[in-house]
Amino acid sequence: MLNHTARSTRAMAVAPHHLASQTALAVMRSGGNAIEAMIAAAATIATVYPHMNGIGGDSFWLIVPPGGTPVAIDACGPAAHGATIAAYQARGLAAIPVRGPLAANTVAGTIGGWQCAFELAAEMGGRLPLARLLEDAIGYARDGVAVTQSQHNATASKLAELRDQPGFCQQFLIDGAVPLAGQRFIQPRLAATLTSLADDGLDSYYRGPLAQRIAADLAAVGSLLDGDDLTAYRAQRVTPLHLSHSAGELFNMTPPTQGAVSLAILGLLDRVGLREVQADSADHVHLVVEATKRAFRLRDQFITDPRHMAIAGQALLSDERLDALAADISLEHAAPWGEGKGPGDTIWMGVIDQDGLAVSFIQSIYHEFGSGVVLPQTGINWQNRGASFSLDAHQLLALKPGKKPFHTLNPAAARLKDGRVMVYGTMGGDGQPQTQAAVFTRHVVFGQPLQTAVSAPRWLLGRTWGQTSDTLKLEQRFPQAVVDALAARGHDVEVLRPFDETMGHAGAIVRHADGVLEGASDPRSDGAVAAW
Repeated sequence: MLNHTARSTRAMAVAPHHLASQTALAVMRSGGNAIEAMIAAAATIATVYPHMNGIGGDSFWLIVPPGGTPVAIDACGPAAHGATIAAYQARGLAAIPVRGPLAANTVAGTIGGWQCAFELAAEMGGRLPLARLLEDAIGYARDGVAVTQSQHNATASKLAELRDQPGFCQQFLIDGAVPLAGQRFIQPRLAATLTSLADDGLDSYYRGPLAQRIAADLAAVGSLLDGDDLTAYRAQRVTPLHLSHSAGELFNMTPPTQGAVSLAILGLLDRVGLREVQADSADHVHLVVEATKRAFRLRDQFITDPRHMAIAGQALLSDERLDALAADISLEHAAPWGEGKGPGDTIWMGVIDQDGLAVSFIQSIYHEFGSGVVLPQTGINWQNRGASFSLDAHQLLALKPGKKPFHTLNPAAARLKDGRVMVYGTMGGDGQPQTQAAVFTRHVVFGQPLQTAVSAPRWLLGRTWGQTSDTLKLEQRFPQAVVDALAARGHDVEVLRPFDETMGHAGAIVRHADGVLEGASDPRSDGAVAAW
């Protein structure tokens, strides 16, 4: 069991694939700042972990400077102007398909986020050219990368539902077969697209010759997106949500993400006497699960595109609201539970540079391989995030042209009262806010070493990628007494493998007031901490 916390004194990066961590570190060794390093890592992870994310998806950034106000980047693409409820009903559909061209109905925003971050990096002293930042990703796409066991497993398990999607087999199979772990995986069309971005600029994804090729590809496969949707898109800088906690100031992403959920869970736990229980006991797990249920109620009642919300995201974290929810939590009994939002195939990465600039970043195509549609000219695998929209016009998540879809994604950060700065996060649908709570409470509240906080057995209420049940899932490494105690309180418990990828790929970096860095990578992933 990986249980050694990495330490260094200059810079550090963590990612769920070791090559992305190394890319980020190499950029910082070349004089780049944390934002430039993250752009480079985002390009590499999109290439080497293609079942989890890609340049046809969305992303969110949380940037914490050594002084001053944190800033976030919303790189979520909206629904196509042709994506109406009527358009789906005219095709005889009662719901948006999870796979295929009609699932590829929202603009891919992540490249716009890279562009916004590139501009912000320059404002903070960045000086590296874009070509340098995309260099590793282009090489990995052109020359190949070794297939991970995770990619093999995802391809094998999802092939039946994806093999008939346009371009999928050409892109993700090798000689017509599921790629084996260790095989060389080459993506020449993606290499050409990344080279075009390096030469013509990131904005060319939405405006210019590359955008024209993408629009032509989308039309060819039958997506509702067109060139006008691409042209109209730009990522946005926003002020992140914040929560005052007994340990310090916590930050997370604004709607349409569930960042408010992650903060609400920690705010509730700060009110219910968590510090009085034992770490990783039945009491600890129970309180986090019960706080999660209350926070999910907020999510399901309010969170969508902020332009369509009845209440501002920050108002969901008011003292009055959290006090009332906390008062409803019982230490002895599990509250009733409905169902979660479902899976989310995602990567989280963190970087802190030698000046203390910290970045928490998350990038996704939603389900494994997104829509499964790979554009013929550009080799871009398009997301299926818009499948989360409802075709019921009266629902909170009702589909509307130009509306942003709900996102489970949320990158987290904290400025602690003792001078530490922490960036942390995970992939995994419903599991994201729960795993964030596990890592934060273990390390910050209970004082566990950072790597222990990530490696220790985890739990999940609801669903994450690859799962369809809404039970309370526990990794088998929990003592049987904890499992029995949770069941006795009314939880519907399901025990998974000792280290189960269902629990997501978490990670964290902490910078101490004296500049010493600590990092943790998830043994459930293919990741690593890279440090200088």
